Amino acid sequence: MSRSLKKELFINPKLKKKIDEYNKKIAELLKQGDEQKEIDKIYSNPIKVWSRSSTIYPEMIGFTIEIHKGKGFTKRQITQNMVGHKLGVFSPTRKTGKKGKAGTH
Repeated sequence: MSRSLKKELFINPKLKKKIDEYNKKIAELLKQGDEQKEIDKIYSNPIKVWSRSSTIYPEMIGFTIEIHKGKGFTKRQITQNMVGHKLGVFSPTRKTGKKGKAGTH
């Protein structure tokens, strides 16, 4: 069953605030006509996220995000195809089994 359309998408407030701040910086740099290198630096600087249940929204496209997977982080660049999905979908929490001798995994 899908989520009710009456409800808003869940986005962690800290993550939303950080994305909004970065988007404001990028808008200011574009107005000033600064070099593209500075804008690329903002996009490539990873944002660490522990909230796997946050929904990806269109303003996040282009940013690099590190998603917590229990022990470490998975680095992902947000693309158009990811919009509407939860962050946790793109960061598996379990190791895959290794084939070989019995009892080695």
